[in-house]
This record gives sequence, C-alpha cells and structure tokens, in this order.
Amino acid sequence: MDWTAFRSLFPITQHWAFLDHAAIAPLPQPAVEAFQHYCSSLSQHGVAAVKEWLDRITYVRQLAAKLINAPNADDVYFVPNTTHGISVVAEGYPWQPGDNVVLAAEEYPANQYPWMNLCHRGVQVRRVPSRGSRIAIDDLRSAMDHRTRVLTVSAVEFASGFRQDLGTLGAICRKRDIFFFVDAIQSLGVIPLDVQQVPIDALSADGHKWMLGPEGAGIGYIRRDWVERLHPIGVGAFSVIHPFDFSTIDFTLKPHAGRWEGGAYNVAGLSALGASLELLLTIGIDTICSRVLELTDALCDRASSKGWKVFSSRDPAEKSGIVSLIHPSLPAREVVSRCRAAGVVINSRAERVRISPHAYNTLDELEQVFDATR
Repeated sequence: MDWTAFRSLFPITQHWAFLDHAAIAPLPQPAVEAFQHYCSSLSQHGVAAVKEWLDRITYVRQLAAKLINAPNADDVYFVPNTTHGISVVAEGYPWQPGDNVVLAAEEYPANQYPWMNLCHRGVQVRRVPSRGSRIAIDDLRSAMDHRTRVLTVSAVEFASGFRQDLGTLGAICRKRDIFFFVDAIQSLGVIPLDVQQVPIDALSADGHKWMLGPEGAGIGYIRRDWVERLHPIGVGAFSVIHPFDFSTIDFTLKPHAGRWEGGAYNVAGLSALGASLELLLTIGIDTICSRVLELTDALCDRASSKGWKVFSSRDPAEKSGIVSLIHPSLPAREVVSRCRAAGVVINSRAERVRISPHAYNTLDELEQVFDATR
C-alpha cells in the first residue's frame, strides 16, 4: 500500500516527527473537520439540530461495533475515559467478602486503582509481577483460586509493549467462570480484536491513542449475558428505554450496554472519533497492524545495531506498536529531551524510552531518533 495519501491527512507531519501514539495522538484532518462541523452546527442551530447529532451518535456506535465485531451495535456504549469503563465492572460486579481480582503488577494505574478501591467490600487484589518484558500466563493462572471473580489485563501493556494472548486468557476464564475484562486502549485501532472470537466479557478504551480520536470520547463493550448481572452505576435519563419522555418516570433500564450511558453525549468528541474510525476501517485494521509492526521491527533492528537494548518482546505473538528501549549511555528522560529539541516526539515509561509509531509514520522519522541522540 502507498501510505502517502494517508500521511497527508495528518497536519502534525508538517511540524513534528510524532512517534508517541501510546500517549495522546494527533487528530487527522477528517476528525478535525467533524469536530468543526459539530461546533458550527451548535452555533448556528442549537437544539434544532439535535436529530443530526443523534444520527451521528448512532453511526459512530455502528463503526465502533464493527471495529470489535460486536454481535450488536447496542453492545457498545460510549465512555468518557477508560477508567469509567473499568469502574462500570469494578463497582457493578456482585462481589462477596473474600472474593479476589487478578491483574498484572505492571498495569497502568487506571486498571489497578478501581479494583484496589474495592477493599472496603472485602475484595482482594492479586498483583502478578512480570518476568522481564513478559507476563506469563502460568503466573496469572497460578494466582487464581476458587474465589477469583475477575481477571483484568491490558491488551497491550503501556510500558513494555507486551501483547497479551487474550484468546488463551479468555478461555481460562470461561472454563473457570471468571469475568474477563480487557483494557484495550493500547490496541484498538491498530491491532485486530474480535469479541465474537475472543471470549471477552467487557472492555474499555478511550479514543485518544491508536484510534486517533480526541480525549474524552471512547468506547466500552459489555457481553449481553452480563448486562443484567452487573449493578448499573451512573444511571440517568439516557439509561432507560424511553430516554426522551422526560415527563414520565419509568425506571425500566435499557436491556443492553446503553444503560451505562446515563447523561448527555460528548457529541463533538464522538463525531471526531467517528471520522477517525471510518478512516481506519476503510484502510483495514489488519493492513494498519502490518504497517505498524513493519515500522517497529525496523526500529528494533536499527536500535540493536546502534547498541541500544530492545526491552520489548519481539515474539510475533507478543509484539505491538509500542517499543521499549534502553539507550547504551543516556537516561530515558535525556533521550526524550534531545528528541523533542530536534522535533521528534517520543516518551519514557519505567525509566525506558518508549516509541510508538502509527501507520502514517516513515522509516526516515524513526531514523531521526538516532540522529538526535548521537
């Protein structure tokens, strides 16, 4: 594929070599235009344009469902951030004192604190340490017992870039009747995920990383057979089956994930997210994934030849769009600082350099990292 046309949709390429999509990604031009269209509509028409906005929300929901191959569009609900989707399960699960949740010790704080916050309900958190750059399935399995109710992992770990074997973990959970939750923010948009093939019970992901959307507009998914088993939190006017009949109080919740959309939608953010999802789905997530892994493979080869240590696993089943590197002499923050001064945006996590290119990036931009740190 010729990536030139795709690259031309990213104004940031005129100013930076941006290689930090695991943080906050830049918006492509279609997302900017969708954002501007909503603002123009709001300024010129106010609530008279509400049908257009709601139609747009319905369309974006369909795109999100297509992204994860959800059985029904209504299995997808919109979240203001990944934490919200995690809390839906953490606070809504029917816990009993003595239950426990298993997670990786190196998880991003958003996938640790909501579970730790359950200690007042007698829920234990079992944190499983990594073995170097990997999280061993056997270690997660060993941490489970007859009181384990939830396993929660990131599809891709934010600091190491390790990609979990979601299929195997999901099968273990299904066999043991354990709820399987996935923080998908570091994978959705760049790594294919099919919730009809992988037995995930719920996931959450804000759109501002690999999905190339703005902050505050993300997606969640709840498997339909869990909807009635989770206590709904954050319920409001939009949680019920007749959300616009404001004068009638009928607390009959929607029979799907929409019950967790309690209040007003972030129409501007979701409109922009929808434009980015449309762009990604048009190219194809498989195609984008191949391109990103091609770039990260080249990055790791080049880094190794320069004497850098590649911390991330490069096993075909474990690698992702995130590469964790160690410079032979400079601390990670110094590498980040030198790159920023040279017009290259990268980051550091766990005292290692973290580089995360998207499909529109180029090999020349990767080379600029090494030019800046000679």
